[in-house]
Amino acid sequence: MEVFYVSLFCVFISTILLSLHFLFYKKGGGAGGAAALPPGKTGWPVIGESLEFLSTGWKGHPEKFIFDRMAKYSPSVFRTHLLGEKAAVFCGAAGNKFLFSNENKLVQAWWPSSVDKIFPSSTQTSSKEEAIKMRKMLPNFLKPEALHRYVGIMDHIARRHFADGWENKKEVVVFPLAKNYTFWLACRLFVSIEDPSQVEKFAEPFNLLASGLISIPIDLPGTPFNKGIKASNFVRKELVAIIKQRKIELAEGKASPTQDILSHMLLTSDENGKFMQELDIADKILGLLIGGHDTASSACTFIVKYLAELPEIYDRVYDEQMEILKSKEEGELLNWEDLQKMKYSWNVACEVLRVASPLQGAFREAINDFVYNGFSIPKGWKLYWSANSTHKNPEFFPEPAKFDPSRFEGSGPAPYTFVPFGGGPRMCPGKEYARLEILVFMHHLVTKFRWEMTIPNEKIVVDPMPIPAKGLPVRLFPHNHKPTIF
Repeated sequence: MEVFYVSLFCVFISTILLSLHFLFYKKGGGAGGAAALPPGKTGWPVIGESLEFLSTGWKGHPEKFIFDRMAKYSPSVFRTHLLGEKAAVFCGAAGNKFLFSNENKLVQAWWPSSVDKIFPSSTQTSSKEEAIKMRKMLPNFLKPEALHRYVGIMDHIARRHFADGWENKKEVVVFPLAKNYTFWLACRLFVSIEDPSQVEKFAEPFNLLASGLISIPIDLPGTPFNKGIKASNFVRKELVAIIKQRKIELAEGKASPTQDILSHMLLTSDENGKFMQELDIADKILGLLIGGHDTASSACTFIVKYLAELPEIYDRVYDEQMEILKSKEEGELLNWEDLQKMKYSWNVACEVLRVASPLQGAFREAINDFVYNGFSIPKGWKLYWSANSTHKNPEFFPEPAKFDPSRFEGSGPAPYTFVPFGGGPRMCPGKEYARLEILVFMHHLVTKFRWEMTIPNEKIVVDPMPIPAKGLPVRLFPHNHKPTIF
């Protein structure tokens, strides 16, 4: 359906604006009369190269858009036109280092205007400004002492998740289950929602919301973008009801001021003594719930895939996890020290994040004219960095198609080459949170089951993260351990 609307829109735009295309794009000179613009092409009027950029992901090869242009134009930076904006794509470790190191000097964060439509701010500020506020607020909930407390909660939810969704099943479809696990954790830790039926009520709208975020911003009935806007409105309304109820519970002493990020938001004022409004809090919780589960669910799914395909790696993970399980009393929850022992398991997870990075890349915006690698970058241009320009590049990872956890032993990959969480001042603040939820998932997965894929070589699509086209159905073979008590 989306491809139909995009095709119709392209024909319409090309008919009406063909003359403007030649007027605006026939010149390829530099900015400021100095260095030339990066080499490249701008594609269709208005649409630019967005359709090809997205379609290579739908076909399962998101790196193709990047590597084709690196080979044709420049391995360091090339020009394109994405999501309605003139853009330069920075490639390789040097490109990552330049963008990450010049945050708020030459570049700043940027999101497409479509993000503001799906995440409308009740305070009339942009998603960029709201993100800055959140980055100031999050450290209290992601600092080590807080994360220590989360391990037991994560283990408790994981036990319930595997008991409900995996145990006593001959076959399961992994991706929906992984999303259920990570979303359940986010709901519990951010807003203290633990009831599976209440979690399920939010799950489908969040799926629609995530698909709408990185889509062609055509607000017509049936398009992913339109569905994303409607899903966002529904979730915000539900969150406001939860926030109102929490206010009552805090006033009556039935809720703790430190139990989750929602209580913190309700009780914390800004530097002017003002408290956030209910809709403002709903906006921020909405963003947190998306960021807190979506990428980790993709990583967990691909861990299942690669452990099924590589039994020798499965065996090493199993041995490591069984050593930890044998050290525990029956029913005893995992703790922080247990997770620090999962070194090989985390190397495996890192290799998954390299070959199937949930974060494909991110945008910046040039806040000044500057020259990079001999090419002029005008102020206002959008800049995109791609994880695949290093993750799947043999210059940085020899035999990039080979799954090899040993890449992360010792000092690991060279700086700015392994960037699943970004880098610099804007590195994902939830990196350690993600590590914990992934390792807890791996522990329960391998200590309970072996499995095999029912669709060998299942197609992978990227929408907007890599996922198996059929959700990764697997056949389970339970280990003969005693059932977990919780």
